Amino acid sequence: MPELPEVQTTINGLRKKVLERIFFDVETDISQKIRCFVGGRNKGFPEFKKQIRHKRVKAVRRAGKNIILDLSQGWSLLIHQKMTGHLLYGKWRKDRNRWQAQTKGAVQQDPMNRFIHLVLKLNNGYQLALSDVRKFAKIELWPTRDLADSKEMKALGPDALSAELTPSLFKKLLLKKKGKIKQILMDQTVIAGIGNIYSDEILFRAKVHPQRSAQSLSNADFKKTHQAMRVILKKAIQLRGTSSSDYRDINGKKGAFVKLLKVYRRAGQKCPKCQGIIKRLKIGGRSAHYCPNCQK
Repeated sequence: MPELPEVQTTINGLRKKVLERIFFDVETDISQKIRCFVGGRNKGFPEFKKQIRHKRVKAVRRAGKNIILDLSQGWSLLIHQKMTGHLLYGKWRKDRNRWQAQTKGAVQQDPMNRFIHLVLKLNNGYQLALSDVRKFAKIELWPTRDLADSKEMKALGPDALSAELTPSLFKKLLLKKKGKIKQILMDQTVIAGIGNIYSDEILFRAKVHPQRSAQSLSNADFKKTHQAMRVILKKAIQLRGTSSSDYRDINGKKGAFVKLLKVYRRAGQKCPKCQGIIKRLKIGGRSAHYCPNCQK
């Protein structure tokens, strides 16, 4: 699932390509999954198509793992890429009910970019498309004010890279939650943006075992974890995210942070620090990768 660095990489790309562009039409084969909220009620794809037409993209921003395009006339398009979704910018042509990429390069060549299920047509001849092999992505159109007041947006904790998330607030938020530190870091109501990949990498850098409770951490542990979070997420953004599976940027290219992963999906391999063997365990139904020698 794309996490903060992958979503921010997508945001950065969209700001370069679609700001001030106008949506003039939309096509999809997952219309039943697309929602448009009017007066707090979902009016479905017909209303989505009606309302998004002729809207100009005024701003592109991130809320946790959510991509939000603020449009003209007080509307906002929310996209959560979920497990396997990613947005692409390019040109496609429909052939026998399938979208064929006309854009040369990674958009056309990488097989992970061929699962097109939503195409938003822009006024410059290009398109913004969603590739999503498992079709789990969330696409919603909201009045901007209603989106801000929605239950989901209000439930988000402070962003993992926000200035407000100081070391002291970080410690305070984590101590409020019971459970394993790995799970707490991934809880979007505590801190927004971190998922499975970066929780593993953050805890490895901080030398904290993923099964520990927040209450068992020392002040030094909290400080190291907060610092590791900021260093790793910023570096991952710099390298355009992690493409260990489905994620691609809007140009269809892989992120390069995968080359710097220390423990994630490296069970059975040697720890880069101590040469011990990296282990994998399940915590709350999710995999955790760690070094039993380095992380205590």
